[in-house]
Parts: sequence; structure tokens; C-alpha cells
Amino acid sequence: MAAFTIIWIGQVISLLGTAMTGFALTIWAWQITQQATALALVGFFTFAPALLVTPFAGALVDRWNRKFVMMLSDLAAILSTIVVFLLFWVGNLQIWHLYVTGAFSGAFGAFQFPAYSAAVTTMVSKDQYGRASGMLSTAQFASNIFAPVVAAILLGIIGISGILAIDVFTFLIAIGALLIVHVPQPVVTQEGQRSRGSFWKESVYGFRYILDRPSLFALLLVFFCVNLLAPFAFTLLAPMLLARTGNDTTALGIVQSAIGIGGLVGGIVLSLWGGPKRRIHGILIGLILVTLGISLIGLGRSPLIWAFAAFFTIFFIPTINGSSQAIWQSKVAPDVQGRVFAARGMIAQIGAPIAMLLAGPMADRLFEPAMMPGGSWVPLFGWLVGNGPGAGMSLMFVIAGALGMLVGLGGYAIPIVRNVEAILPDHVVEVESSVRLEPVRSSDRSTS
Repeated sequence: MAAFTIIWIGQVISLLGTAMTGFALTIWAWQITQQATALALVGFFTFAPALLVTPFAGALVDRWNRKFVMMLSDLAAILSTIVVFLLFWVGNLQIWHLYVTGAFSGAFGAFQFPAYSAAVTTMVSKDQYGRASGMLSTAQFASNIFAPVVAAILLGIIGISGILAIDVFTFLIAIGALLIVHVPQPVVTQEGQRSRGSFWKESVYGFRYILDRPSLFALLLVFFCVNLLAPFAFTLLAPMLLARTGNDTTALGIVQSAIGIGGLVGGIVLSLWGGPKRRIHGILIGLILVTLGISLIGLGRSPLIWAFAAFFTIFFIPTINGSSQAIWQSKVAPDVQGRVFAARGMIAQIGAPIAMLLAGPMADRLFEPAMMPGGSWVPLFGWLVGNGPGAGMSLMFVIAGALGMLVGLGGYAIPIVRNVEAILPDHVVEVESSVRLEPVRSSDRSTS
């Protein structure tokens, strides 16, 4: 775990800078547009290119040195941040610039999930998969605790340009952590040998692998449904809170910090616990509770209730992701995980950019007008979420959460989802017993 921990520390620092930038740019975008659509499009243009690139990224992850791939992703993020910094510095930053830079960093970000996931498989033993996933969740959500508070303070001192400069520095720390750590390449398995071929064949291999295993495909469809519903809500979290509180950035910061605390506590619990023995329970029960929390956010009327509901919602996400990750890392041979995990991510998340693209216009043109005082839906739903600015977006939270709970319950009704761990055998993998720190070399092809 030593080398993994060094990488993890670098990610903690980098994610803090990224979250601070995200908070600052969200406030800036809302102030100049006052539209949920503009914020939703930032998410869409960041996410959609990543999905398009994902199959090819997975093939390259299995071909290339995985440490190099992780560094490449971080370098692309640095370049995007520098461009935004320069545009803001000269006073020319516009919303569409965030779309372009988001698409660029998102495309290279497609390499990160399969590369990190596959690297963890060869760096830690199988019984540590859940804990490693918990640590990564802790890093992600710890940044959400401090970033809103620190960013809100720094905005008045060094402004957005200063926060962007800090973000660049934190990315450099993450790259430095990767430079000094040895990331072993996987042993070539029979499955890996059979999968070799042209770049196109290797790019689509992950999809064929999953389709040949109906239980894994069915499990992915559960995630697809939830990932289609959840963005209808969370894409609108910031505009909903700002609309319902009269642009109270403190309230937004409190709720975002509650999200970070919930994820941090959930990640720590998973790191210590390792997850349930039957991982599928961690997934399906977790999904039911998370989507219940999404509905509770929509029903809230005050920062205290929103913060509690946000904490409750995010607390279970590390267990869901950690349980899912442990199943996939245990069932899929390490030398094909780049391609399989890339296809997995694309299938599970392909609905998210669609939801992001639709959420803003649906809020601005349908739900919000219908839930304003005197709106056509107020007699039906006013007792549930009230009326006025933000009420329509709150109703979208309630609906998305209710449908998500049905998906989680439906997973238990499908035998090949419920019994996925028993249907598929585990692969056999060896992990390096010693860890050496070394500079990165382009010729590094060592195996575990």
C-alpha cells in the first residue's frame, strides 16, 4: 500500500485545487448568466467528449505504461486550467470558453478512470480493493469539505485568477507523486493474449467482453439507469440552491461542504470496514438509500435540511462505488482491465451527458415556470416543494430520487444481478510484494 498511498496523497492535494476552481467558476457563471442551462452545459461539454474517447482510451491504457497515462491526463487538466487563467487574467473569459476547455480536459480525463483502476489492481492485494477504493473516495470528498470554504475566503483575497494558479500548482504535486512511484505493469494472461489484435479490435474488445457476460452487463444497466436519473438532479444543485436562497453563496458552500463531509465519512468507513462480504448488497442497498437522499434534497426548504440530506445521500456513494469496483477488479483479468473498464464506464455513464443536456432547458422552460406562483403545476405539487424560484428544480430532485429507488429495488428482482458474484469466477492475480520508488522511464515494462 506504500506506493498507492503516495499517489493517493498527491490526488488529495490535486482534487482540493480542482474543487476550489469548480466552486469559483460556478459562482462566476451563475452571476453572469442566471440560467441553469449554462451550468448544465459546462457539465455536458466536459462529460460527453470523455465518453466518446473512452473506448480508445481503454485500448491505449492496456498498451501503454499506466503511470504515463495517468500523468498525461493530469497534464491535460493543467493546460485547460492555464488557458482559463490567461483568459480571465486579460478579461476575456466567456461561458463558451469553459465548454471548450472542459471538452479538452474531459477527453483526456477519459484515460484516468481505467488507468487508475487497472493500476490499483496490480499495486494492492485483492483483499485491499475495497479499502483502496475507500481511500480514493475519501480523497475526492475531502476536497469538497474544504474547497467551498477556502475558495469563498480566497475569492475576496486573491480572486479567481489566484485560485486557478493554486489549482495548477496542486496538479504539479500530483504528477510529482506519480514520478517517484513504481506502478507495475500486469502479467499477460491467456485472456489478454486472445484479446490482442488491431487497434480497432482492441477498442471494441471491452464491449464484447461485457456482452458475453450477461450478469456484468445487467449490473451495468442498473448503473446506467441511476446515472441517467441522478444528473437531472445534481446538475441543478447549485442553481436550485442559489435560486431558493436569493443567491446566498454561504448556503451553497454549506451544502457543498456537507456533501464533502458525507463522502469523507463514508470513505473512511469503507477504508476501515472494507465493504460488505456480498458486494452486491453494498451496491443495491446503497443505491436505494442514495436516491432516497436525492428526493429529500428536493423536499428541503432550508440550508440545514439540504445539508443533512446531502450528507445522507453522499455518505453511501463510497460503499456503492467501492463494492462495484471490488466486483469488477476481482472478476476481470488485470491486463484487459483498461479496455473492459473503459467500456464499463461508457455503458454505465452514457446517459449522464444526455441528462445534463436536458436538465437545464427542462428546468428553465418547463419545471420552473410551472412551479412559479400561479403556475399550472402548483396545485398538484406546491404542497410538496412549495412554489417560486427554485421550486421546479426541487421537484426534479424528488422525481429523480423516486425513480432511482425503483431501480435499486428492481436490481434485487433480477437474479443475474443479485447473484453476479456467484455466477462469475474470480481471476488469479499476483501483486508485487515490495515497493520501490523510482523516476518514470518511458521503457518501463516491469510486471507484477
